[in-house]
Amino acid sequence: MVEDDDSMRKAIERLLEAAGYGCAAYVTAELLLAECVGDQSVCLISDLKLPGMSGLDLLAALRAKGISLPFILITGHDAPGLRQQAFRSGAAAYLPKPFRGTVLLETVKAAIEHRPQP
Repeated sequence: MVEDDDSMRKAIERLLEAAGYGCAAYVTAELLLAECVGDQSVCLISDLKLPGMSGLDLLAALRAKGISLPFILITGHDAPGLRQQAFRSGAAAYLPKPFRGTVLLETVKAAIEHRPQP
């Protein structure tokens, strides 16, 4: 998960862990890319607006590397056409903030269930 807002990152991390999901949290997309996204990862959640590389840029970088993990884009900066752009770029889901924790968990579950199989 990539989220630059400390409180949001910690809240999502606690929510995912309470639901039984392991979670690695990063402040920037560059930090996530510096570590290898391993086979143990089943889904990625990223904020859209990040310092440096955006969430959409991160999605493009992962796809260019052949990494097809389900990608959930979250944003507090929803704008016309952004949802469509996210889906055209390969996002599995798009959630404008604020969203309910239950909605995020349902979205993660659906993304994992429908992820492409190797």
